[in-house]
Amino acid sequence: MIAPGRPDATTSSSLEALALALETSGDVGLRERKKRARRESLIDATQRLVERDGIDSVTVEAICEAAGVSTRTFFNYFESKDDALLGHVPWPVSPVAAARFVEGGPSGDLLVDLEELLATVIEQQPAGHERFRRAIALVAHEPRLLARHMAWFESHRSEIHQLVEQRLGPAPSVDPETVASIAMLLVHATAQRWESTGADSDPRAHLAAVVAEVRALFAGDLR
Repeated sequence: MIAPGRPDATTSSSLEALALALETSGDVGLRERKKRARRESLIDATQRLVERDGIDSVTVEAICEAAGVSTRTFFNYFESKDDALLGHVPWPVSPVAAARFVEGGPSGDLLVDLEELLATVIEQQPAGHERFRRAIALVAHEPRLLARHMAWFESHRSEIHQLVEQRLGPAPSVDPETVASIAMLLVHATAQRWESTGADSDPRAHLAAVVAEVRALFAGDLR
């Protein structure tokens, strides 16, 4: 019997094939590449100026001058200087990873599969790993940025929540909101650990370590 709310094997393979086709459909387009390059240029300029002059001394106008764009262009990409500093850009889940998770894979164990889903998210950080790590370091030195950064993390909760709902179907044994909250905790804890250990470390290994600690905590193996 097929579990309620879950696709059968034929539908599952079709969903993943469609997701793969969408994700690997070739060139993302010249316009999208230009947008990504301009966004990254604004992040780099903001982080560079703040590291040199301090956050309170840097203005949007100075950032735009350094990046060679207008203030109007800046606000097409970021709501504020803080968002550019922190590299807050769209961070969607991979369609292939999302389809695999919803279908009950790759292992069939919810926490194991959530870890794999989050690993693909962390590894595909759209602003680049080094920019992301610089942002985390800046948050550590500028406490007022923490609330903004956490709010940005939380804005991604709904996508994870929807994927968990699709996977568990009606009358789930665990609240999807609880799973989504745990997912955000895992990503944040992994980011903090990754920043503290250096750019050459493996974010997937840090995520695995955080998940292992959570398992041990709830199993009562920690004192």
